[in-house]
Amino acid sequence: VQLQASGGGLVQAGGSLRVSCAASGITFSSYAMGWFRQGAGSEREFVAGVSWNGGRTLYADSVKGRFTISRDNAKSMVYLQMNSLKPEDTAVYYCAASYRGIVYNANIYDYWGQGTQVTVSS
Repeated sequence: VQLQASGGGLVQAGGSLRVSCAASGITFSSYAMGWFRQGAGSEREFVAGVSWNGGRTLYADSVKGRFTISRDNAKSMVYLQMNSLKPEDTAVYYCAASYRGIVYNANIYDYWGQGTQVTVSS
């Protein structure tokens, strides 16, 4: 199983960035997918999740209205579109797969990607 995150980078505050995650080795459409992030000196936190068919999404309050999660089951891809970025969004962003649906608890997720760094400058 491999979850390969990509698309991170350096962006100015107010800008946009899209991170992607390519899944392989799993029946992608059987899994809810989530994005988490971990800033320096912080615990990993839930950012957004999407159900197996894209019909339901969930967001952390801190990103609601700015971030959009989506998925393409034909390509085994999940995306996180991030708009109106703030310096406090700076973190390593991880994608994860959950067979038990969208949950906030990182411990429930079955598989994790390696992370991609997003840095927002002020």
